[in-house]
Amino acid sequence: MHSGPEKARALDQRAIILDDVQSLGSMLILAPHPDDESLGCGGTIIRLRQAGLPVYVVFVSDGSMSHPNSPTYPAGRLRDLRETEAREALSRLGVSADACTFMRLPDTAVPFPDQQGFAEAVATLVGLIEAVHPATILVPWERDPHRDHRATWQLLQTARTHLTMPTRVLEYLIWLWELGRPDDMPRPDERRVWKVPIDTVIDQRNRAIAAHASQVTRLIDDDPTAFYLSPELLTHFERPYELFLEV
Repeated sequence: MHSGPEKARALDQRAIILDDVQSLGSMLILAPHPDDESLGCGGTIIRLRQAGLPVYVVFVSDGSMSHPNSPTYPAGRLRDLRETEAREALSRLGVSADACTFMRLPDTAVPFPDQQGFAEAVATLVGLIEAVHPATILVPWERDPHRDHRATWQLLQTARTHLTMPTRVLEYLIWLWELGRPDDMPRPDERRVWKVPIDTVIDQRNRAIAAHASQVTRLIDDDPTAFYLSPELLTHFERPYELFLEV
């Protein structure tokens, strides 16, 4: 398996700089979990907002499985905490608190096409996209190594078959660096690679990541099985640019 930096370099060598964020237009972002928006495309969100472009974020899952065995944060309380953190992160990215929707699908069980709840989730997503009418949609990469990220990609693919408006779709990267296998990597003939510079806004982006305190600190310390975005994991997001893939 290639290391995270090696994988990044492989894509970096193919990347075309996309510095004119105005060309992306209004944006809708699909975040499988609260924090994916900041990790995967937070710098780009800031730059879009600085350019006066509207940004809307859809949080797909309820995030309640990051600490599944915490006695002090059972699922409902953890969901509420993560939604509060998400709104604070959006504020730090320059996005208003009302410019988001929480779909509250089950964390680690966002449905795939052959599973119960998929059609209903697609219908909800179609309604949101038609209401927001974005020029561009951001979604995790098709083979990002987390089942909820892949399911979110599938939701969008099906939703697009019901849309009459044309929308550009860019895919962002979260777990490819840490968990990706060679066959998870995009092939050279499969996607165009874009690079959005975020060096001027990376400190602000980092403050948005820090808003997800339940994920990046030991705020909840009573579940030894908990997920934790350690400083070592976060090094994958220290690059002064964000990469996006496009068919």
